[in-house]
Amino acid sequence: MINLAKKLEQIDGKGYKAYKQIQGSYKFPDFELLIDYVQGDPFASPSKIRILIARSKTAFLQKWTNSRQRKIRCEDMIVREVFQAISNLKNNVRGSGKSGLIMIDKPGQKVLERTAVQIGENDITVCLSIGLPAKGRTILGKEAKKIFFQLLPEILRHSVFSVKGKDIEGAIQLCDQQMAIRSYMKERGIIAFIANNSILPRASGVSDQPLKGAVPFQSPKEMEVSIPVPHRQEPLKGMAIYKGITLIVGGGYHGKSTLLKALEHGVYDHIEGDGREFVLTDRSACKIRAEDGRSIKKVDISAFINNLPFQKSTKSFSTENASGSTSQAANIMEMLEAGAKTLLIDEDTSATNFMIRDARMQALIHKEHEPITPFIDKVLQLKQDFDVSTILVMGGSGDYFSVADRVIKMDHYKPYDVTHEAKQIACQIKTGRKHEGGEKFGEWKLRIPESGSLNSRKGKKSKIACRLSEIQYGLEKIDLSYVEQLVDESQTRMIGEILSYIERTNLFDRRLTVSQLLDFVENKINQDGLQSFSAHHGHQGELAYVRRFELAAALNRIRALKIRE
Repeated sequence: MINLAKKLEQIDGKGYKAYKQIQGSYKFPDFELLIDYVQGDPFASPSKIRILIARSKTAFLQKWTNSRQRKIRCEDMIVREVFQAISNLKNNVRGSGKSGLIMIDKPGQKVLERTAVQIGENDITVCLSIGLPAKGRTILGKEAKKIFFQLLPEILRHSVFSVKGKDIEGAIQLCDQQMAIRSYMKERGIIAFIANNSILPRASGVSDQPLKGAVPFQSPKEMEVSIPVPHRQEPLKGMAIYKGITLIVGGGYHGKSTLLKALEHGVYDHIEGDGREFVLTDRSACKIRAEDGRSIKKVDISAFINNLPFQKSTKSFSTENASGSTSQAANIMEMLEAGAKTLLIDEDTSATNFMIRDARMQALIHKEHEPITPFIDKVLQLKQDFDVSTILVMGGSGDYFSVADRVIKMDHYKPYDVTHEAKQIACQIKTGRKHEGGEKFGEWKLRIPESGSLNSRKGKKSKIACRLSEIQYGLEKIDLSYVEQLVDESQTRMIGEILSYIERTNLFDRRLTVSQLLDFVENKINQDGLQSFSAHHGHQGELAYVRRFELAAALNRIRALKIRE
């Protein structure tokens, strides 16, 4: 501590590069400070520091981190407390560029495992980014002392050190309840649960906060279940969606897509007060959509598309510019390859000709002239042959009534079970369309990515830059705009680190299938942690857990991807 103060006094007024002298570790009364990386100038990416705190100085008892999920919940709580303390801070540090900036990886409404805070057996590590102060490129040592000796202790005092046991207990209880519900769902074949009084609508298209004044969700009595949960006297009641084919229907602006969006995000747990704390979906559920213009590399889409002009095979289909129907077919097959057991589909983001071909079109364009087998003819086979369920928003075609196990009608944001009525209509009003899907869904080939698919070099240096919807990987931009269950920029950074690890370790040389590759990554995360994929030691505070499905989506969108024959 004294050593750091002396160094800052000595370099005060010197050129910015003299800040490199403060790298190292320093003991403070209540914590240890590790300065891992010092930025090159005040306008560059901020410096990276870690703060180590003895657990004995905090309220975080061992019993609250005795499982992985509980530990993640405690870490998430600290991230939120530190973020709030920084937001409330009266920061009067002056200087150029990023001088005085203090940041932690910003949390959202979902609970994600992050590297920003890591709770060990005896210590808690908090990773921060700071802007070391300067005037132009001249060091402001006195301003830097404010950060290290005033602001950082104040942030910790109002976050890690101020958290009370009852607050931790509340977060842990919610975690236990969410885990208990997921366990109940798995045992009984439930793929989605929406508790009564949940708030599904969001404040706006750019805000994940709950909408004030929204209609609380209320389950139809026919679909209501009661789930016993810990830390609560009464069971939790809500709507259960079981395995199979579930159709969500209703007029425009009545809540169909809002319900599906909530289910889409239900693969993640949410914080208290979000409104979707008890909206939980099968962890392997994947949102499927059309994605015009994406590249496809040797994907077997023959279950959906066959008999292309000029005898082009669809058993190993490639294109640099996919149509809506071929991209949607590939998206399904890629997610099945990754292990998805539930598909979430909204007609609004689907290719019309992929979803349905009615009797009149069948009469005009005979099957031998139509390469596409619509999803309506394959959805039942997916369930029967591979135990893959589908939840589908459909407002424009009643043809799906015949194959649906359950039909939910949304009316003014309220759900109604209209399965019986829909089945009666299906019996009374015949569509006249012919089934085009054959007797079985079909098989697909296992794909093996090839060495040379990844190259992070841009000139003489490696270049990997990430935003929420895009990764600049070397010379290539990986477009993730339509990967809708990617919810945090730190998840995108995690994908970038995993891809870099695969490249550095020549993992593709092991000739693993895509599924085996995803298994490897998943096991390594579970055993060694998120930070184990990084080539850099020390500060790794801006990574968040990413599912195998979003990683697979990124891998499949690499235009330079090579697949072994």
